[in-house]
Amino acid sequence: MPERIKHQPLDAKSVKPPKGEIHLIRDQCKGCSYCIQFCPRKVLEESQEMNARGVHPPKVVDESKCVVCNFCTSICPDFAIYVIEKPCKEGC
Repeated sequence: MPERIKHQPLDAKSVKPPKGEIHLIRDQCKGCSYCIQFCPRKVLEESQEMNARGVHPPKVVDESKCVVCNFCTSICPDFAIYVIEKPCKEGC
């Protein structure tokens, strides 16, 4: 089988992807886990704590992997998660 080639944009070295700041409204979450299942970067996982609804809301595993695709925000039926783009500091 031929070796897979990893494709990257031509400007990948000069343009850095955005970084996200993930905000969870824990008590609004009903525990559907859509945000966990469908995150393309696997940024979230189920937490051990329980919220006011008696379910395990998601927790952020590695926020540095978030590229602000906002898929978690779009797929959440309870509007319990949103992402804000972190401002780019010098040299990013």
